[in-house]
Amino acid sequence: MKKSILTLLLLVCAGGAFAAPQIITVSRFEMGKDNWAFNREEVMLSCRAGQALFVINPSTLMQYPLNDIAEQQVASGKTTGQPISVIQIDDPQAPGQKKSLAPFIERAQKLCS
Repeated sequence: MKKSILTLLLLVCAGGAFAAPQIITVSRFEMGKDNWAFNREEVMLSCRAGQALFVINPSTLMQYPLNDIAEQQVASGKTTGQPISVIQIDDPQAPGQKKSLAPFIERAQKLCS
């Protein structure tokens, strides 16, 4: 009986570990000055359930949706977040536009696999 309960407990804990969101930290230095799109020196990228991609400010832990799935989760109240434009910088090469998020989306998508 004790072995059955212990085995069941271990399976539940292991399943929770597989469901945990994947998170990495990236820096301006690592991504390159020309590709860096944020007003922070360092951000965290996260892939959550359903392939929802987020940028996280490590100092405040505020999260910012990177794709439509993440935006829908914030809009529906499943998670909290602010628009990515809050931390996204302007593109000096294209006045009136923000820097591209493509390198960050690509990097975050790799976390989902």
